[in-house]
Parts: sequence; structure tokens; C-alpha cells
Amino acid sequence: MEIYIKLFEVLFPVFFVVGIGYYLGKKNPKIDTTFITNFAANIGTPAMIIYAVTSTGITFDIFAKYFWYYLIAIIIFSIFGVITLYFLKTKDIIRELPPLILPNTGNMGLPICLFAYGSQGLGVSAAISSLIILFHFTLGVFLADRKFNFNVIIKNPPFYAIIFSAFILFNKIELPTFIINTTEWLMYATIFLILMSLGIALTRLKVFSLNKAIVSSFTRTIIGPLIGISLISFFNLNGFAAGVLLIQCSMPSAVLNYLVASIYSPKKIVDSVASTIVVSTLMSFITVPIVVFIALKYFS
Repeated sequence: MEIYIKLFEVLFPVFFVVGIGYYLGKKNPKIDTTFITNFAANIGTPAMIIYAVTSTGITFDIFAKYFWYYLIAIIIFSIFGVITLYFLKTKDIIRELPPLILPNTGNMGLPICLFAYGSQGLGVSAAISSLIILFHFTLGVFLADRKFNFNVIIKNPPFYAIIFSAFILFNKIELPTFIINTTEWLMYATIFLILMSLGIALTRLKVFSLNKAIVSSFTRTIIGPLIGISLISFFNLNGFAAGVLLIQCSMPSAVLNYLVASIYSPKKIVDSVASTIVVSTLMSFITVPIVVFIALKYFS
């Protein structure tokens, strides 16, 4: 019974705040989320990375290891993603690949890992989320636009936050208390806002090809955790960090895939990406509790 109570404590805050966003989005379809997007991209996400990586007690060794473990996971996601899209006879596999390989490790993954494993879980999940954030503005843009845009990286505040955090962690520098307190406050504010924006986004994104979206979402929400378990077994991982890796592998497609696609891809691709995000997110409301239960039971 204790593990079920813990599961409820972990997931209820996440789904409740997403529900608030969904309610607000339904009540006011014209609600403007530009502020949330700008705040999260330029202030909140960098602060979250800095706090989670430098102030939660993880070592540079753990940060680096799980950064690379998840890079391997993304490579395997990509292989299964290409196979899935080829099976679906997708004409533009490159542009439709991002939602299958870049999961929602930030909006959903970070708070779930925080509530499941505390500050240390947040630290490991931030290492993973840092990689995904970096890939959104490099690999994600490259796939959506079919060409690499170096200016996107230069103008990306989270990129500098990752470098700064890795430097602080590597040199074992202790940040001043006022910086820790400030980034912590900004982190919690960002978690609330991005979860709420996820709920709002679910009221706006539409499913254009249900069958295709279901198959793609299956790859993201079912194959993803199986890949996570395989990595844990192959590298003989254990403890809370292994649980974080499993949870982060099980996340649905990131909403940021839609934002990137809407800027760099044709409308038909954007519609397909939106469909995968909606369906995978809805499927995750069923699959994620199961994955979190397994993580709490066997990796704690």
C-alpha cells in the first residue's frame, strides 16, 4: 500500500497542474501563452538547469554518465523511429522523426523525477533534460528544416546554462546561497507554468491521422521504457538514477517538437507532429503511472 501512496503523491501534482491548464485553455481558447514560452526559454529553463545540476548533490561523474546514457537512448529511439515511419510509409521520415526521438523530459519528466526521488532525482533528470533541450535546438531544427542553423544555438540561453552548470560541477564550485535560492524559486515557478502550458496546448493541438498517431505514440510510450530497461540491464545500473533514466525514457513526445516544426516544416508535417504529441501525451497518462510504479518499486 505504501508504494501506491507514493505513486499517488508523485503523479497527482503533475496531472493536477496539467488539468488546470487544460481547464483554462477550454474556458478561454484565446488565452495567450507567449509569456510562458518566453519566460521558460530565456529565464526559467536556464535557472532550472543551473539549480538542478549544481545544487542537488549529484557529481560530475553521474551527470556525465547519464548524459551519455541518454544519448545512447536517443540513438536507439532514432532507429525505432525510422523503422516505425518506414512501416507507416511516411514520405518525409526526416521531418517527422523528432516527436519519436525527443520526449517530454522537461515539462513532465523533471517534476515527476523530482517528486519521485527528491533533489537527487531532479539532478539526474536535469542532466538528461539538458541533452534533450540541446537537441531540440540543434538536431530538432536540423531535422525540421533539413539544414543546420548554428545561429539557433548561439541565441539559445539554455545552451549556455548547460555549459555553465557542467563547469561548476566539474570544478566543484559552490554557488552563493542567493544564487541557489533564486534559481530554486525560478525552477518551481517554471515547473508550474510549463505543466500548465502543456494542459493548454492539449486543448489546441488536433489529431489529423489517428491510426498513424497511435502507431507513432506506441513507439514513443511503449518502446521507450523498454529501451530504458534494456539500457539499465546492459550497463548494470541501479538505485534512483536508474529509475530516473527509466522514467525519462517513458515520456511522451515533447510539445517543443510542435513549436520547432511550426517554424521550420510544411503544414502537413506540423499536423502530423501535433497528432503524435496529443496521442502520446494521452497514452502517457496510462503508461507513465505504470513506469513510475516499476521505478519506485525496483529502483529506489
